[in-house]
Amino acid sequence: MRRAGSVVAWLGLRLQAPPSTLGRSLSCAQDALRRTPLYDLHLAHGGKMVAFAGWSLPVQYRDSHIDSHLHTRQHCSLFDVSHMLQTKIFGCDRVKLMESLVVGDIAELRPNQGTLSLFTNEAGGILDDLIVINTSEGHLYVVSNAGCWDKDLALMQDKVRELQNMGNDVGLEVVDNALLALQGSLGPGPTAAQVLQAGVTDDLRKLPFMTSAVMEVFGVSGCRVTRCGYTGEDGVEISVPAAGAVHLAMALLENPEVKLAGLAARDSLRLEAGLCLYGNDIDEHTTPVEGSLSWTLGKRRRAAMDFPGAEVIVPQLKGKVQRRRVGLMCEGPPMRAHSPILSTEGTVIGTVTSGCPSPSLKKNVAMGYVPSQYSQPGTLVLVEVRRKRQAAVVSKMPFVPTTYYTLK
Repeated sequence: MRRAGSVVAWLGLRLQAPPSTLGRSLSCAQDALRRTPLYDLHLAHGGKMVAFAGWSLPVQYRDSHIDSHLHTRQHCSLFDVSHMLQTKIFGCDRVKLMESLVVGDIAELRPNQGTLSLFTNEAGGILDDLIVINTSEGHLYVVSNAGCWDKDLALMQDKVRELQNMGNDVGLEVVDNALLALQGSLGPGPTAAQVLQAGVTDDLRKLPFMTSAVMEVFGVSGCRVTRCGYTGEDGVEISVPAAGAVHLAMALLENPEVKLAGLAARDSLRLEAGLCLYGNDIDEHTTPVEGSLSWTLGKRRRAAMDFPGAEVIVPQLKGKVQRRRVGLMCEGPPMRAHSPILSTEGTVIGTVTSGCPSPSLKKNVAMGYVPSQYSQPGTLVLVEVRRKRQAAVVSKMPFVPTTYYTLK
């Protein structure tokens, strides 16, 4: 079994941390880091705690990261994602505020429907990826990345003040809840939804992917349950009042099919699902089109060209972009972030942004950027690993089929 520090270095997880934490030793004093309400529970279950985006979080538990990864695919796992930034945007002009910052069509969201969207800048670069839920309680519920906490919060607060000064009705509140992700939908055991159903009166069959509802969960009232997650599996994220987080986690773990999972499994699961890690696969120098995220651009928003960077991004939809994010598969040593991608003639054409051995496929998978002419699935390229060149093939994503729950 790898030591926790080497697992993090191996997966490149440190790269999502904000600049102020990059280069900080993983053995830094834990008391300098923020702790989630489940910190003591992690220690009690053998969690190997590491520094991540200013928080002390478990990278893995007593099981190896591969065992934890496969358990999520075959059974059900519980992730502590309380380090994510949760906010409420309220007021009559809340949609106006959000649409001034993101590329998605927030106005068209039905009550309790959500979407993945992107904060963009005027140059068309991606400032962060986030989930926006149009709640039936009269506010937008927003979840964004811990590594962008300060940047995202300042971006939204500045826009709130700007609109308020213009007479608009809008406000922002940081939600001080824990956030738990219960993930898993295949295999012989119960699914995440079946595990959760035992603790709620709502019929979860009526809660499809990217919808949300407030309910009591295992006796904890005021929980927001959203059908989503970042593993490619069916599952939920539960925003739970901090005082009830340990009780809820313990109630879920009473099911023998449910195990805790850490950052290492979360990273390899999201990569198998073809999902981006902010700071690795997308950043302020990547447009949504380059990042193969054009689907996040709302049709109405494209026509109106009224989101930050639209003058750069919309023409890319019709014309050619110089590079695109692609999937890669290879045999041999695993591809890692920063590995050069070369043409078969040996010319450097791009860079790997995320890579690891796929526990599910028993092959090496990666994502990276190549010129558009090399982006077609089936294209052969070379990747330099440990100063040796090896063959790789551009592959469709997700590498492992997703199992999101949708109503037929």
